[in-house]
Amino acid sequence: MNDGRLAGLLAIDVILIAIAAWLALALLGLVFLRQRAMAARVLFPLGAAVGLLLGTGALWGLASGPQVAVLAIGLPGLPFHLRLDSLAAFFLALLGFASAGISLYTGGYLRADDDTPPGLFAFGYLLFLASMAMVLLAADAYAFMVMWEVMALASFFLVIANHRSAETRSAGFLYLLIAHLGAIAILLCFGVIAVKAGDYSFAAMARGHLSPFWASAAFLLALLGFGAKAGVLPLHVWLPEAHPAAPTPVSALMSGLMLKTAIYGLLRVSLDLLHQPQWWWGALLLALGLATALYGVIFSTAQTDMKRLLAYSSIENVGLIFAGAGLALLFRAYGMDGLAALALTAALYQAASHAFFKSLLFLVTGSVLHATGQRNLGHLGGLIRTMPWVAWLAFIGVLASAGLPPLSGFVGEWLLLQSFLFTPGLPNGFLNMLIPVVAAVIVLVSALAGYAMVKFFGVVFLGQPREASLADARDARLLERAGLVWLAALSVALGLVPTLVIQAIDPVTRLLVGAGLGAAVAKQPWWLLVPTSVERASYGPAVFLVGGLAASAIAALLVHRLYHARLRRAAAWDCGHPWQTARMQDSAEGLGQPIRQIFEPFFRMRRELPDAFDASPHYRVEIEDHFWHGLYLPIARAVEFLARQAGRLQQGRIAVYLLYSFLTLLVLLLLVGR
Repeated sequence: MNDGRLAGLLAIDVILIAIAAWLALALLGLVFLRQRAMAARVLFPLGAAVGLLLGTGALWGLASGPQVAVLAIGLPGLPFHLRLDSLAAFFLALLGFASAGISLYTGGYLRADDDTPPGLFAFGYLLFLASMAMVLLAADAYAFMVMWEVMALASFFLVIANHRSAETRSAGFLYLLIAHLGAIAILLCFGVIAVKAGDYSFAAMARGHLSPFWASAAFLLALLGFGAKAGVLPLHVWLPEAHPAAPTPVSALMSGLMLKTAIYGLLRVSLDLLHQPQWWWGALLLALGLATALYGVIFSTAQTDMKRLLAYSSIENVGLIFAGAGLALLFRAYGMDGLAALALTAALYQAASHAFFKSLLFLVTGSVLHATGQRNLGHLGGLIRTMPWVAWLAFIGVLASAGLPPLSGFVGEWLLLQSFLFTPGLPNGFLNMLIPVVAAVIVLVSALAGYAMVKFFGVVFLGQPREASLADARDARLLERAGLVWLAALSVALGLVPTLVIQAIDPVTRLLVGAGLGAAVAKQPWWLLVPTSVERASYGPAVFLVGGLAASAIAALLVHRLYHARLRRAAAWDCGHPWQTARMQDSAEGLGQPIRQIFEPFFRMRRELPDAFDASPHYRVEIEDHFWHGLYLPIARAVEFLARQAGRLQQGRIAVYLLYSFLTLLVLLLLVGR
């Protein structure tokens, strides 16, 4: 047996052992239902260790060939077929390494006054992780759909962990509704493909050849189903409701990891099972991704709630990933496999970086919430003094989320822009004409993302405290710090060694589009990223980091030497006036006001203006989503109307029910007689 096959067999065995360990720890949570110390000191730290084991096994799987396994845990004659290939291994690696940091953090996050028993929370949390891993391993529609539903139900119960709040229950039910809408679409997608293939296994589906009509129907169903889980327009409304309602570690899991299962599913269907994409699939996915990214980032800049701001930011990140996947489909449809590999690498790199930096930022909000009891940006400020660990680690996440070099978020966006520079080579004049507009939208999204992150970090951690109670805020606990440091370190590593990451992604792009960037980047030094050729573009993150640190050190030295004795010390953000109060500094509403004015058509705003004679005048602006009022509420009212009409059939009288039966039989006889 060769070394590659042995590594592959070892990889899938290690991954299955890790999943079994998560399930065993979940069952232990039910045994020690109300023992917080057991959950905090044993279950979640062990869950983090299992995550590292899973991630390590997935890295082995990336470097080896595909491996299969069969688990006889389904219905009789319907076992679970599993397959570990490079695509599954890549997303399993993200799941393992990101969940390790989140699980460590959760061990320190648990509090004695939480509504949900800690053992029960650990059960749902670890079951959620195991179900996501099984979704990525599933090699047939049956196993995939079962695990997809387990994942949806586990995450639903985690979202409503604080179920005493009516707002939380409403957010949970909205999430479950859209999740099941997406599940129905995915099931229909698999049904369309399996009818032609004659089997429900992914291997048989990939060998089948659908007509362009039925292939397009399957793609659109997949886009609806996985788009609902990922939060693309107009199915995004559950994210800004569910993330603030859920406990912070659950928000991190959902945003950083669960959304990636939707990306995985879409790539699996469109580039693996339906391996002959049409050009308009890519154009549709590209347009939908850019619209989602722009919509998400605009709403993110206008939020005053920390978790809602990050939820809309996740919508923006998912939009960029969809745009990269759409561009890859577009290139693939025209046989431009090398450029398809570049665009797909950009999408996968963006997915990897988002898994780490967005998990980090959500966990930061949890530490701030526990330390201050506040989620509203208008009641925060100056926390860098009392929470320096959280503040500086949040700064790393903010830089990565803003797409600034040399951190991970920059590489994915830079590769995506490099992909767009090659689109004039497409044999489609209409698309070539639109490319400058598309590139401008991506640049606008990146700029607004930076604006949103400046608002997030500046209002929460800089300036003066807006509440007197903020002086009592305490920094994160030891396990919380360990989880935050791990995720921050991964964000830095992905930014500093992109060549190694791209070489790891290379087997994925070769599986899906038949080409990769690994050989090209391997010819260059490790510190220099050259996606195509040195003449076109190159990027040295390590050089950028050293140059940036050197410039900062020189600037600090010059200020100290030349101006030290002549500078008048004053509080931050005070324009040199030491008598400034907290009310005089920039607020979240003030920072968002220019965006609300420029992009006012995107918002549905309600303003409450003060009256000149009010004893306590106040001004308030509520920002709402047009999709909620223009699409979802009319649908809800229509469903309620139909339900009321259907309810009239229930008369409570046996004679009426017999009449219904008689009429039904009469109609059936008439139909059969024809």
